[in-house]
Formats: sequence, structure tokens, C-alpha cells
Amino acid sequence: MGQYYHPAILGENKKTVKAWVYSHDIKEEWTREDGSVFKSGSGLKLMEHSWLKNGFVRAFETLIADNPKRVVWAGDYADDCKGRKSNVYSRCKDTEKVTPNVPKEDEDYRFVINHTKKCYVDKNEVPDNDGWRIHPLPLLTCEGNGRGGGDYRGESSLIGLWARDVVSVSNTEPKGFEKFEFDLVE
Repeated sequence: MGQYYHPAILGENKKTVKAWVYSHDIKEEWTREDGSVFKSGSGLKLMEHSWLKNGFVRAFETLIADNPKRVVWAGDYADDCKGRKSNVYSRCKDTEKVTPNVPKEDEDYRFVINHTKKCYVDKNEVPDNDGWRIHPLPLLTCEGNGRGGGDYRGESSLIGLWARDVVSVSNTEPKGFEKFEFDLVE
């Protein structure tokens, strides 16, 4: 079976869901060469949406743009939170669901910043594999990877390393933070 994910913003206790985004609510539009318009939503599985330029991930970024928040890309197969009988995914209720707009193509954020670990990723330096580049935010902040279809299948200690940390995105390179190498390809 495939594992589904909800990116979530958590409270300071690292367990309370403050806001989350449902991938199927985020619609992108493309104009085809013949002038017709194509509308599509993103998939729920991690590697269906974890790509640079993906509208769902970019829409979530608007929630943390120059606005550090505690972030987790919560998988439905992830372990329960300590002291709870549920994981973050199962606690994403409709009352906390938000639907941010997909920003315009030229409104992309270059840096993914971890304020907890004082480091950042420059998305311009993410490696390319036949035109595909993995977005660092979902993979660095995910919980539950490797337990379902559609998950990232490579071996890496980077997966989930930033889960529940305070993270933001920005076009301004952070001062006093260490550059973090994100070198995953699929």
C-alpha cells in the first residue's frame, strides 16, 4: 500500500497540529500549446510531490516564507508521538486545514532554512537527474519514510533529519548559518 503525507505546522510541544495542507486541494494550471488549460492536483505520496517547482510544496512554502515554524511532513504510517496513541498525520483535522495559493513561478524561494540546527540548503545546488530535482523540504522533514509505496527509496541519513525542527524558506541567504549539502537524487 502507499503511504500518504500531510505537511504540518506544529506547536512548540512538537505534537499539536496548528495548520496542515492537503495535496488534492492545491490545484495547478498549465496552458497547453493549443491554448487549452489543464488543471491538476498533486499526489499524496511523498515522491509524487517532492520535486522542485511542484505547486503543492511551493504552496506550503508560503506558510513558512520568512516566517519560521515547526514543520513535519507527516506520513500516515509514521510512529505515534511520544506519550500519545496517534501520529501527527492522524491528528490533522479539518479545523486546522489551510489551502494556500500556489505562488507564481517567479515567486520561488531559494533557501530552505533550519533555525533549530542553524543551517540551510540552497535549492539552486540540488543535483539534477534527467531534469528532475528533489525538493529538500519534504524529505528533510518527513516522518514514516520507507514504510509504503511512493516513499523515497534511496539510502540516506538525511531523510527526516529536520522533522519537527523550526524551518522557513527565504530568498535571503541566512547569515551565521552553515550551508547544508542536500545531494539526493532518484
